[in-house]
Amino acid sequence: MLPNIQVESVKTIRQDSNHNAFTDLCRYRGRFYLTFRSCPDGHGYAGSSCIVILGSENGEDWTEEFKFVVPGRDVRDPHFIEFQDTLFLYTGTWLMPDPGSPMNLNDHLGYGIWTEDGNRWNGPQFLEGTYGHYIWRAAVWGERVFLCGRRRRGFQVSIEAEERPESIESAMLVSDNGFVWSFKTLFAEQYGDETAFVFEEDGSILALVRDGDSKRARVCRAKAPWNEWTRASLKCNVGGPLLVQWGDNYLVGGRQPNAEGTATMTLSWLVDDTLKQAAVLPSGGDCSYPGFVPINNGRGLLSYYSSHEGPTSIYLAKLNLQG
Repeated sequence: MLPNIQVESVKTIRQDSNHNAFTDLCRYRGRFYLTFRSCPDGHGYAGSSCIVILGSENGEDWTEEFKFVVPGRDVRDPHFIEFQDTLFLYTGTWLMPDPGSPMNLNDHLGYGIWTEDGNRWNGPQFLEGTYGHYIWRAAVWGERVFLCGRRRRGFQVSIEAEERPESIESAMLVSDNGFVWSFKTLFAEQYGDETAFVFEEDGSILALVRDGDSKRARVCRAKAPWNEWTRASLKCNVGGPLLVQWGDNYLVGGRQPNAEGTATMTLSWLVDDTLKQAAVLPSGGDCSYPGFVPINNGRGLLSYYSSHEGPTSIYLAKLNLQG
């Protein structure tokens, strides 16, 4: 029987006049780190956007640790990954075009910052091999780190922004140092989008692809060396997906439609190719993009953002498993 998820509490972490969104959460060298994008010019692409990192000893009291911009680029969707005893943060960036010119998916470039002690941060530095890829979540297997990046098939030209989503792929990139990347395989050959993935003990991959154009999300599986995939559609889209193992089960978080036809930040268990709803967080409208840290098999912390209280704000939820 699947456990129930109790939302013990939800705390507002950042609420101001900026659009604060797209979170991730990790624990490194005994401290918690929470990251998000903050922008005075709203949700849309803007060179005024920045990535903020907060730190906490106890998960209750947070202080700003680091903040950065990439000149001439919109930054968003930061994600943490610990690799080779170093904590990396990767962010996708859009090149800001000349006024009146369209955004170009082929101008994407990944950037990273890193720390070896949790105190001194280095970067941002562009990531070799990510040009033309909008990078997203990463995962470690063995001595290498793997990264999702969506891209235009064949880097087709003269297509504005993310139009023609059927020609967008979800690619897996691989690196042995966290800075230089090369192509490995494809999660999705069309309607590629944000992809969360985990490695199982035998090296098999379990992945959740959001799917572009608001289509139903897909569950993708492959055994190492990840050349042959099985793919199955879920019954709904999952915006800003999270996929992690918590205890003996796989937890999915993200924006899902509800019975009223609106969207909420929803937690579900992934069972085979089906989502079993487990909890709905206080949320609505512009929301989702969670990060998660298990405290143990029965407790966890979840970051996310939402606009249900007006300003688009960052929240931290304490979760308990029951049963």
